[in-house]
Amino acid sequence: MSALDTAELLKVAEAAVDQGRKVTDTRAPGKLTSKGDRDMASEVDFAVERAVRAFLERETPQIGVLGEEEGGATGGTRWVLDPIDGTVNFVHGAPLWGISLGLIHEGRTVAGVIDHPMLGTRYAAAEGLGATCNGLPIQGSECTRLSDALVAVGDYAVGPDAAVQNAERLALTQLLFPRVQRIRMIGTAATALTWVAAGHFDAMVMFSNKPWDTMAGVAIAREAGVLVLDLDGSDHTPDSRGTFAVSPAIREPMLDLIAQATS
Repeated sequence: MSALDTAELLKVAEAAVDQGRKVTDTRAPGKLTSKGDRDMASEVDFAVERAVRAFLERETPQIGVLGEEEGGATGGTRWVLDPIDGTVNFVHGAPLWGISLGLIHEGRTVAGVIDHPMLGTRYAAAEGLGATCNGLPIQGSECTRLSDALVAVGDYAVGPDAAVQNAERLALTQLLFPRVQRIRMIGTAATALTWVAAGHFDAMVMFSNKPWDTMAGVAIAREAGVLVLDLDGSDHTPDSRGTFAVSPAIREPMLDLIAQATS
């Protein structure tokens, strides 16, 4: 990996997220824009993205920006932004949503900041520097038995191909519920990954990997000692099919259930 001052860039990321936080602190969701079947973006999604993008383009013009709502850089070193991860929760007034900003460098996520305005928590990490919540170090779960595990799963798909896409998701749910302590679906990948990083969840499985949803959380979880993998057990990258974060001791039994669900 070529030289990159991740400590300084993490400071930039935190300042950029502060710009987005100012928007969410002062604005209601406003008008909704449809993005397909039961999917939408609010006025705040667009406003946060524009505020964060403008800050990053000013402070780090050498680094591209990819945002969920307005696109942008798809290669090279780039920031990846989800202005409101958990928009459905946000527009319903549920507090489980966050501003998620990650940094990809040479095909790997190397830093991330996820801020939960309604929960009062900010998670941050950069490669080699550890992970924090509100400035205090965090560590992933030490769960050793699947029967003790609290496992988060990603949302079910919507849209014209939802039935096909959801077959594996439903299969995994059927395999998990008799074997783990409980299953949770909270509607925000960013929050789920931070909660694995903090040890609140013992594992998280998503059958998708959109970079704005996952990259910041992947960086935070890894720095907290969590394994973050693709669905086949290989190392997670921005091009992975899915996102699997897990306490190391339950990696194998969880991978076995994912393999059964996807076979």
